[in-house]
Amino acid sequence: MILPIAGILVLGSCKDFIEPSIEDKKVFVNAPADSTQTSTYLQTFWWEEVEDALSYRVQIVTPGFANASRLIMDTLVTGNKFLYTLDPGFYEWRIRGENGSSSTFYATQMLTVFESNIGSQVLQVNSPANGLLTNLPETEFAWNNLYGAKVYRLQVDTNNFRDEKVVYLDRTTTALDLKVHFSKDQTYQWRVRAEQDSAVSKWSTVSVIRYDTTPPSVVTLVSPTKGASTASPVSLQWKAMTDASSYQLYVYRSDTTTLYHPSFPMTLKVANYSFKEGVFGEVVYWKVRAADLAGNWGAFSELRSFTIQ
Repeated sequence: MILPIAGILVLGSCKDFIEPSIEDKKVFVNAPADSTQTSTYLQTFWWEEVEDALSYRVQIVTPGFANASRLIMDTLVTGNKFLYTLDPGFYEWRIRGENGSSSTFYATQMLTVFESNIGSQVLQVNSPANGLLTNLPETEFAWNNLYGAKVYRLQVDTNNFRDEKVVYLDRTTTALDLKVHFSKDQTYQWRVRAEQDSAVSKWSTVSVIRYDTTPPSVVTLVSPTKGASTASPVSLQWKAMTDASSYQLYVYRSDTTTLYHPSFPMTLKVANYSFKEGVFGEVVYWKVRAADLAGNWGAFSELRSFTIQ
């Protein structure tokens, strides 16, 4: 009984080293169903995930692959949903799963999009991602073209659009992007819509962006104490900080300017480091600074020395 079980274990572990082929598999499409006719420009392409597929290739052409006049989209997607805004027209789209060594059969569907009033449409935004945390004073907002639009209106607010007459920014553009400068560390909400002479589209879903330029406070070194003599390896420790996402450790030779090793400065997620270099009697200097999630670097700690014993 032992040999068959061992064999099963070996076969099970092979999958971790040999990528399974997915050539005989097919992606099953959930939506839009084949030959769908719709007046909605923003389409959600949705399918069942295929085991061992790492990504999915989505291709869209008009009017069909046999007589394509234009390639609309050819992209790789992770997950099982893809949103894209189409103009009115006749389309054929297909999808297949892929991994590093093989791909599935294509699943191919027809789709017809009819022209409709812009008031029933929703604009598709591209960037920035919802919840973005940034320390850059200028951020580019971008969205997809919406058929029938003459201009696009971008609104940015700090009060979640409770009073639409008083917002942080309200600007129109004929372009598909707009750069916005932030002047104050704060959380901002933003949305965009398309407009024409007689109608406006629905607002996009409200997204959030946080602007943060405040650096973490100065790191406090703990041990070894200043000028201490200590045996190797030396445990360098400093106080962990709630506003820090990482730390940058500098270690210098006795001249206080030459980095001890090419691996320094070293970025760490924890508030300690085991220093295993050095020789007996050598004086070593070190300092640390912290960074937050927005990428702001705080000031350096004091430059402290220790002697290896």
